[in-house]
Amino acid sequence: MKKKVGVIGAGSWGTALSKVLCDNGHAVTLYSAIPSEIEMLQKYREQKEKLPGVIFPEDTVFTTDIGSAITGMDLIVLAVPSPFTRSTAVNMSGYVSEGQIVVSVAKGLEDVSFDTLSEIIKEEIPQCRVVVMCGPTHAEEVGTGVPTAIVAGSENSDHARLVQDVFMNKVLRVYTSDDPYGMELGGALKNVIALAAGIADGLGYGDNTKAALITRGIHEIARLGVAAGGKRETFDGLTGIGDLIVTCASMHSRNRRAGILIGKGKTADEAMAEVNQVVEGVYSAKAAKHLAAKYGVDMPIIDQVNLVLFENKNPAEALVDLMTRDRKPEVT
Repeated sequence: MKKKVGVIGAGSWGTALSKVLCDNGHAVTLYSAIPSEIEMLQKYREQKEKLPGVIFPEDTVFTTDIGSAITGMDLIVLAVPSPFTRSTAVNMSGYVSEGQIVVSVAKGLEDVSFDTLSEIIKEEIPQCRVVVMCGPTHAEEVGTGVPTAIVAGSENSDHARLVQDVFMNKVLRVYTSDDPYGMELGGALKNVIALAAGIADGLGYGDNTKAALITRGIHEIARLGVAAGGKRETFDGLTGIGDLIVTCASMHSRNRRAGILIGKGKTADEAMAEVNQVVEGVYSAKAAKHLAAKYGVDMPIIDQVNLVLFENKNPAEALVDLMTRDRKPEVT
């Protein structure tokens, strides 16, 4: 059944998901707070800066009026980068009706409150119902129809299935989950591990190093996730190990690219400026460290990434310190 969907955020991910929705026959209104983005989309029907080559149909609506992208919509997709989730949710709140579903598709943890994005949305828009959607998904591939699998998560199975039905097609397979909190932790923390993987690449290390970081990284993520209330099986799936693999391995990953630059000697700020996109892992690193302390979980990779990012530790020394920690069994 055709739905009216408002997408909040016209960056690469919001644009890619909007194209999926258009291809599925839904009526899409795409909002951006940046007038130049909307002018570009209205003129070319293409996000030339962040997702070139993905062309929208003529009936797609592009707007800088946030109310028109929310009022009367069957579904709202919140696709702004995680540092802007709270401010955008505040701006949305007055237009969202009781029970309206907001699909949170960004990944990250707030670096002040250490909240997940769905917790922020529920706090600022208490009248809405939140579904989390994430997985191993590069916008550049989703927007061009590369076969991809993703997960829609909610404690309410009907809400998760609605999102599944709206997004799923022959090239985007959507699974459902009843563990949105675990999904969000996996999606946020993998960005921090991807920074570490990129740093290792920048230092000139090889596949062995990458495999070790991915494997030990998911071990850290799962330990924290379970301690915080997530389900162990979530971290074995698409939003855990799946998302971690794609983010650590691909040059589409802004976190990996930033890590490479840091490994080559750039500061975190210099790396983010060069990548010229929001590097979610930098914002999530402090939150991850806080949560590890809160739940008493040992996260040595996360600890070393924080030292490199915020205390100017030499990345090569950080890798040495990881390698020379106390001897221990692999599984404890």
